[in-house]
Formats: sequence, structure tokens, C-alpha cells
Amino acid sequence: MVCLGNICRSPLAEGILQEKVREAGLSWTVDSAGTNGFHNGEEPHKLSQKVALEHGIDISHQISRQIKASDFETFDIIYALASDVKYDMRRVARKAYQENKVILLMDEVYPGRNMDVPDPWSGPLSGYHEAYDLIAKACDAIIAKYQTKTRNSQPITSNS
Repeated sequence: MVCLGNICRSPLAEGILQEKVREAGLSWTVDSAGTNGFHNGEEPHKLSQKVALEHGIDISHQISRQIKASDFETFDIIYALASDVKYDMRRVARKAYQENKVILLMDEVYPGRNMDVPDPWSGPLSGYHEAYDLIAKACDAIIAKYQTKTRNSQPITSNS
């Protein structure tokens, strides 16, 4: 899962998908990153942590990092939480960027609508709840879409 700073949306997405993967009994690798690197080494935003904990998910152990070109070799799928993030991923990864591995997260729920998960960073707690709800819905769709495929073959990994 990739957003701008890897402290608000993508840590939520990593935690939510990890929990849903665990509940489904799958063995996927789930990770998150940001495109700008401004928050490298930081834990998730306190409001992201609060909202995740309200849903029984502890994301306090996550540490922000910037996406790297090698992530395109490591992961089968890389979810962008917003359209501008896809653009920034191209810039960071350069020649390693693989369009076929990048999916706008909300396209899993609303294909072709190019819907972003709004960045809650500068807003109130309600924005974090909205982000959580959108991400959880997309993660449910991801599990439904790939669960059968991975049980019948090699597990996929995702930078989700």
C-alpha cells in the first residue's frame, strides 16, 4: 500500500489488509510505503493508530519508509491510495516502474472510477474514520478477488 508520507493512509491499509489476510488464513506478505520520504523512520500518525485500535488493529509497530525501485521486483501488486501517488511512484522508481503491478486501491471496489482515498493528514478524526472505512471495503474486495487464486496456487505478495 502506498500513499504520500506512509504515516496516515498506507499504514492503515497495511494493518487492515494484514488483519483480513490473517483472518482468511492466507500467507501473503503485506507492506506499505510512501512516495516522498519526509516521514521516514516515523511511526504512523497518532490518529491513524487511534482509529486502527478502535477496530482491534495495532499499527504502532510500523515504521514509515519510502518506496524503492526494488519494490517493483519484490511485490506482485502495489496499491496506490491516490492517483497522484501513482505519478510519484513512477518518478521514484523510474525504469523499474511496472504499470501492470500498480492498481489504484479503490478500483478494487469501483473499477475505472479512479477514486482516491482522501488524505486525512491535516483534518479531524472523522477523516481518519472515512479513510479506514474506504480502505476496509477495498481490502474486503482484495480478499474476495485473490483468495481462491492463492489457495489454488502460489501465494501472491502485495505491497498492500
